[in-house]
Amino acid sequence: MEHLREDRPVDLGAALARARSPERPGPETPAGAPVRAWAGPPCPLPEAGPADLDLRALLRLSLAASDTSGRLRPTSSAGALHPVDTELVVGTGCSLPPGRYGYDPLRHRVHHVGPPGDGTPPGVTAALTVTAQRTVSHYGHRAWPLLLLDTGHAAAALLLAARVLGAGESDVRMDGRTENPLAVVRIPPPDGRSPRRPAETEDPPAPADLLARRSTPPPLPGLPPRDALREVLATAERAGGSGLLRWCAAVGPPRPGLMELAPEGTTLRRYASGDARPTLAAWAAGQAWLADAGAVLLAHGCPADAGTAHIRRAHLRAGFAVHLAHVTALRHGLAARPVGSWQQADLGAALGAAPGRDWVVHALALGTRHADEENST
Repeated sequence: MEHLREDRPVDLGAALARARSPERPGPETPAGAPVRAWAGPPCPLPEAGPADLDLRALLRLSLAASDTSGRLRPTSSAGALHPVDTELVVGTGCSLPPGRYGYDPLRHRVHHVGPPGDGTPPGVTAALTVTAQRTVSHYGHRAWPLLLLDTGHAAAALLLAARVLGAGESDVRMDGRTENPLAVVRIPPPDGRSPRRPAETEDPPAPADLLARRSTPPPLPGLPPRDALREVLATAERAGGSGLLRWCAAVGPPRPGLMELAPEGTTLRRYASGDARPTLAAWAAGQAWLADAGAVLLAHGCPADAGTAHIRRAHLRAGFAVHLAHVTALRHGLAARPVGSWQQADLGAALGAAPGRDWVVHALALGTRHADEENST
């Protein structure tokens, strides 16, 4: 796994090709520290003034661990390894004094690492990077797509938390042009107005909705109602980047096939017949339970010859959109679990199109019954 070393640039095209291959990861390696060792002194997150952006609440609703192991967090991560590191550049109008801070999600505190730069805008700018070793330790050469997906999930979590808190219009940059940071989320202070109706979800979520985000343990049986499936697909499409990815849902009986949003965006239509779920289970690192999931939302695209920026952008955007779709699914009472590791998942070729053009990038398994409910019947 020489191309996954963190002391030199990653050949992302080669890393993705290898991750998509049937090659199995080798033995596990040490994951290292679960949190980046920030250089500055630790600081508590103070209470916010009435007009300030409440950073303590923002981070609690998006990135903070709720148990001592660090596994339980409101942001999905492959293997619960949480490789994403967050540096905050704080301007005026926040509950922390202006400066640069590293965030410790296990202890829910920050480390002051320096002054803000010239021209730092009001509010907070979160720069997201990754410590690849955490994910490589378990997934080996399959890690880089997962690292990018995890970063997209973290960006979406910050955006949703900002909306809950009534922050001003936030900006998310995931253009794929830089490796460090991979994504940047700028959140201005509250603007005094009611939270706007967000583009990616049907209504602004409540704090309880964000804290309830958890990946449902499999199995996830039960075909979702058509209206709920349509809303989940619509959320993903709106958030998924225009023209970057395509979205569909594999459903089982009574009429198995692949469903997509019709052009007007208000109805579902079938564009392929047959039950794709067993094939998806084989492609998703052999996760057999997917064959019985109620539905599987799929992000697909990112051709084999895509350049580095395109690969980053597609995977970051897929993680971002699946995170928002996950929240929509939970608000419709569905069980949901993101699925990020895909091998030989050439969906286009499986449907008779040219090979290497249309790969599964990310997925969200959906069901109407949770595992504990299924096991009790």
